[in-house]
Amino acid sequence: MSLDATVIVPTLGGAERLPRLFAALEEQVGTAYECVVVLDGEVDDSATVVQAWSTRIPVRTVVFQENQGRSAALNAGRAAAQGRVLIRCDDDLAPAPEFVARHVAHHAGPEPVGIVGMCPEVFPDNAYVRAYGNANDHLVRESSYALSAEEGWRRWSANVSVTDETWDRVGPYDDAFRVYGWEDIDWGYRLHLLGIPVLVPRDLKAPHHNPATSATERAERAYHSGASRRVFEAKHGRDALGADRLAMNSPWNVAVRATGGVLRSDRAVRAVGRGVDGLLPRVPPSVGHKLVALLVEGSGAAARR
Repeated sequence: MSLDATVIVPTLGGAERLPRLFAALEEQVGTAYECVVVLDGEVDDSATVVQAWSTRIPVRTVVFQENQGRSAALNAGRAAAQGRVLIRCDDDLAPAPEFVARHVAHHAGPEPVGIVGMCPEVFPDNAYVRAYGNANDHLVRESSYALSAEEGWRRWSANVSVTDETWDRVGPYDDAFRVYGWEDIDWGYRLHLLGIPVLVPRDLKAPHHNPATSATERAERAYHSGASRRVFEAKHGRDALGADRLAMNSPWNVAVRATGGVLRSDRAVRAVGRGVDGLLPRVPPSVGHKLVALLVEGSGAAARR
């Protein structure tokens, strides 16, 4: 039987996350698919979890004895895939029953496309989420839906798809991205350079169950992401990302650059983040939002330096 799709799942220490994803995949309707889980290092009981689910969903594994990074995991998943449409789905997502079929449908046309689905954050209720998390998540999603087909590559991440032919035209994910993030944006940019439009439809949302839940955690992610952005810029040039907004001397950008000047290490980011988290329950949400935004953008700016 030919397969419409392969769902490629890179995972590291995912034993507690994978059952939620597998339960969602068990409910898939309307298409023939397989799931390839790439265990990026044996650090927990993930292999046992996959084996337990193998009688319920069409899942198999590729196992790395040691961690090789997400790029290597994605490339190994592609090498093992037998489906025509290749869907990256991270292990902390919980897609709807039509998830695979809708990805496949978006590739039914004669021309190649890249498809990006949004991942709404599933938050607890706390001061950080009320001040910043919910609002920022909504802003990211709505701004993503507004992107043109020439700009959609900027959102290439955890819930994306192309055909096998298109993947092979772009080539493998770059394993130079080992810190945090940007291996996906690099791949999306290379897709864009081939002249392939990248669409962000509204019908492919997959809730994300592993968001940052504090200012400290969100800032640390921004700091490590900023370091990976430097790898991207060294590879493609700064012009690939368009104008550098932080270079403009608005009061906000001056404040971000000044904050970045203080945050000279991940230890500094954590220390300031804990201070902001301590303030959030005691200040109005509008003030808290500004504090977190300044910390997050400053952390990214610090790492880019």
